[in-house]
Amino acid sequence: MLLEGSSPDMLAAQSKILFQLNKYYNERVQTRQGNTIKTIREVCKVVQDVLKEVEVQEPRFISSLNEVNGRFEGLDIVSPNEFEVVLYLNQMGVFNFVDDGTIPGCAVLKLSDGRKRSMSLWVEFITASGYLSARKIRSRFQTLVAQAVDKCSYRDIVKMVADTTEVKLRIKERYVVQIIPAFRCAGIWCRSAAHWPVPHTQWPNPNLVAEVKTEGFDLLSRESIYMKDKQSAAEGDAWVMSFKYAEDRLLYGGCRRRCLSILKTLRERHLDLPGNPITNYHFKTLLLYECEKHPREMEWDDTSLGDRLNGILLQTISCLQNRRCPHYFLPNVDLFKGKAPSSMDYAAKQVWRILRELLTNPKSLEKL
Repeated sequence: MLLEGSSPDMLAAQSKILFQLNKYYNERVQTRQGNTIKTIREVCKVVQDVLKEVEVQEPRFISSLNEVNGRFEGLDIVSPNEFEVVLYLNQMGVFNFVDDGTIPGCAVLKLSDGRKRSMSLWVEFITASGYLSARKIRSRFQTLVAQAVDKCSYRDIVKMVADTTEVKLRIKERYVVQIIPAFRCAGIWCRSAAHWPVPHTQWPNPNLVAEVKTEGFDLLSRESIYMKDKQSAAEGDAWVMSFKYAEDRLLYGGCRRRCLSILKTLRERHLDLPGNPITNYHFKTLLLYECEKHPREMEWDDTSLGDRLNGILLQTISCLQNRRCPHYFLPNVDLFKGKAPSSMDYAAKQVWRILRELLTNPKSLEKL
């Protein structure tokens, strides 16, 4: 039976594209994934050893990098040689979460009652104004990690990355891992994302929305490009909001994950450009917007994979040309902030080159 509005020629073209995409996925994407899994095991062994040493020195920093069902919780792959590990801290209890939009994408943790200062597990990191300082916690953690690196059993192959306030390890001179202290905020939703989902959109459905909001978000102790604009030292006390788990939950089902894997592979092979104008996170964000534009599940079956990829690449070009890529949950956060216009122009040309190949000749995937 033909789908409504589909001609035999159109279906034949679709099946050709699908054949080439499946081939690309099996040959290129799965090879990349296999190599990355090997690297992750190697890197996580070292990071776990360093964090074990940190915990011996300071029991408040308990390692949360655990393997569950073959995946390491809290690990994010930035690129084949760059990883982030989120270290979840305990006892946020005596603080109120304040998200007033002063710094886009950031929030502060303020003592709910000045008399509770001494009850906090993190008392020496609370400022005179009653804020739990992300910068102070990170500074202390950085000192502990530096000491742990000298003591751990992998000290010959791991060293701290210097000249940064972030906590970064270089392993075997090849891999860089950033370890980020964080608090998990499950069961609450932030004011900056209160508009989500946008009214009158059909995706995601109300049950999925409820699940995502219950999942909550993380508060990360890391630098933000928006903090660099602020002169006040207090800005360094703010925490960066991250919606990784919510984003991942939204991408279950249909060909969404496969679509993202293909985009990541294309990026690593052809769009790893000077100035880093396009990251995997940009593609993940634009995939979420594509889900809103195509809300029906039938639009995410395998036969639609080519159309969805083309749509995301077109949107990528548009964002690069307009110099703006809004965060999916926090639209006042521009993911292109700080990127050089020349690098965005060059990236737009490269994405157009790939898109033109895909549109005019599906077999070109064999060369991509």
